[in-house]
Amino acid sequence: MTAPDWHVREDCSPSVLVALYLRQALGVRHPDELPQLRGVERGAEASEGVERLWRRYWDMTVEPEAHPSPVPLELVEGFGTHVALPAYADALRQAAAPHGPHALAYAHDAAVRYDRMRRSYRGYAGAVVEFERRAGRRAHDFRLDVQVLPLAQRGVWWIGALTIAVSDTLRGDVAAFDAAMQPILREVG
Repeated sequence: MTAPDWHVREDCSPSVLVALYLRQALGVRHPDELPQLRGVERGAEASEGVERLWRRYWDMTVEPEAHPSPVPLELVEGFGTHVALPAYADALRQAAAPHGPHALAYAHDAAVRYDRMRRSYRGYAGAVVEFERRAGRRAHDFRLDVQVLPLAQRGVWWIGALTIAVSDTLRGDVAAFDAAMQPILREVG
């Protein structure tokens, strides 16, 4: 019998950061439970069309393998390789265009801060060992993607089927982070 195989990938993806920057700047509500980014002004409420297009873009950005585009995507000028939308997404493209430089700068700064504070992978190993001790069994095979983000509220939120967002303030507190990971591990492990 082989030992269960688990894989946790941690990142502070510039593409996810740009998407969340646009979420706030454009006044998109989804996902309602996810707090706002620190230091980004919230725009007026988005139109229903922009909100709908942003949701599809968000799904493709967070979990591209689970949400492939049924049509070819085009890079949006001013966002480098971080924003690609279907040709029919003109309303979102036009709404996003003025925010490119600020969104990219924000994402770059957040990624630099993340690289400075990055913790070792052993943080997850410790959380899994603690889960196994409490559960009285080995963890099942699982994959978990973790986005460490500069969120205005401290905590952990599901943002995809296999992806969670963790506030950078929580990730920096090893004991609190391990405790916050236990409910997540109960779901996936």
